[in-house]
Amino acid sequence: MHITVAGLGVSGSSAARALAGLGAHVTVVDGGDGDKQRAAAAELAERAATGGPSDTGGEGRGAGITVRLGDGDTLPEGTDLVVTSPGWKPDSPLFTAAAAAGVDVVGDVEIAWRLRGPDAAAWLGVTGTNGKTTTVRMLASILEAEGLHTMAVGNIGTPIIDVVLGQGKDGARPYDVLAVELSSYQLHWAPSLRAHSAAVLNLAPDHLDWHGSMQAYAADKGRIYEGNTVACVYNVADKATEELVRAADVEEGCRAIGFTLGTPGPSQLGVVEGLLVDRAFVENRQKQAQELAEVSDIAPGSGTPAPHNIANALAAAALARAFGVRPAAVRDGLRAFHPDAHRIQHIADVDGVSYIDDSKATNTHAAEASLAAYEHIVWIAGGLAKGATFDELVQKSAARLRGVVLIGADRALIREALARHAPEVPVVDLDRTDTGAMSRAVREAARLAEPGDTVLLAPACASMDMFVNYNKRGDAFADAVRELTARDH
Repeated sequence: MHITVAGLGVSGSSAARALAGLGAHVTVVDGGDGDKQRAAAAELAERAATGGPSDTGGEGRGAGITVRLGDGDTLPEGTDLVVTSPGWKPDSPLFTAAAAAGVDVVGDVEIAWRLRGPDAAAWLGVTGTNGKTTTVRMLASILEAEGLHTMAVGNIGTPIIDVVLGQGKDGARPYDVLAVELSSYQLHWAPSLRAHSAAVLNLAPDHLDWHGSMQAYAADKGRIYEGNTVACVYNVADKATEELVRAADVEEGCRAIGFTLGTPGPSQLGVVEGLLVDRAFVENRQKQAQELAEVSDIAPGSGTPAPHNIANALAAAALARAFGVRPAAVRDGLRAFHPDAHRIQHIADVDGVSYIDDSKATNTHAAEASLAAYEHIVWIAGGLAKGATFDELVQKSAARLRGVVLIGADRALIREALARHAPEVPVVDLDRTDTGAMSRAVREAARLAEPGDTVLLAPACASMDMFVNYNKRGDAFADAVRELTARDH
């Protein structure tokens, strides 16, 4: 086949190498033609085992791979299939041209699904507006505690094509099951995906510029339930996730399994007196409940888990139980789990004030969950709003706010929401978007905070106006907190 791969990022390069290795003629197209793209093209050519890119016209050729830079709109002649990287919008000119030519467009997840062998590992899928990575990593930890050979893959960073094609290769033990994080972009381009079991953690407006509407965004998230064989896991507190289950076309016998922070009903997992309990995968779910773990087992050593992380743990436990994992493995896996950096990460206590880095809270839904975890907060917020509004977030969180420090390009939107719904809360508006602004923000937050308070970085915005990514933003916050500690000592 002649396959066009859209995008020279991690997933695009992975797809190009894999498809060329299977004998396809691959052309990679990318609208950029800068140093970053040329370096990626050179690496792709090198890894394809023939020299570097040519010196002419922004094109390079590896073993069965041609790279075309500076033109991401034109469909290469003779293309049989387009494989897109997740971020390319559905209305991209390349895809319009493909549709006109009768050429299918799919994503890397779809290709991985099609390339599975007859004895391939089961897929346990996780999607949602927030919490995907944490839940997938919790799930992988639980599966490992059961003694299963597993891996957290997909949107979490490891290209799933590489994992699928490498299963059992060179004598390696094949995977028993994969914990697969799936974004709405990936699901949009994966029409054939049929998971063993899957969860939608929550739904809130996000990436609407890509999907075009909340309805389209939710529909793409709901694709994860299509064809499930054992369990569709939904959030009892988020009715939209249950509606997606009701709309899904699943295999006969597949069950709807809810998770809740309250007392679970039949076919649900929930919390009773500090215990995670299962009333779904027990012999008599009308009358029985199985203890799985204590709430304190969730990432012990990280402090009291935030409510949304308890919910994440319940979702991970539900998927693991759907796969037949024993209760003890749920407990042991949650105990072994360590959260990634910048996700409700405790940095330090200074003068009785706790400093928490949740730079990963890049939208209002994530920030709301983060703010709900603490009683008295000095909130550091702002960045790129991505079209979001902040009135509902401020209304729900106003009673917890001791003060607010605003940074970033779209901070005025948050300032105006605070003026409408929390006019009594002191606000420091830093008219800066340089990276050094974080140090000033932390100092101002420290001035507003009282002993017993939490200074919380939960920006509710993307980071790219000031930082390369949310990781760098969180690092800057941690460095600024350490400056406070050093100064105090």
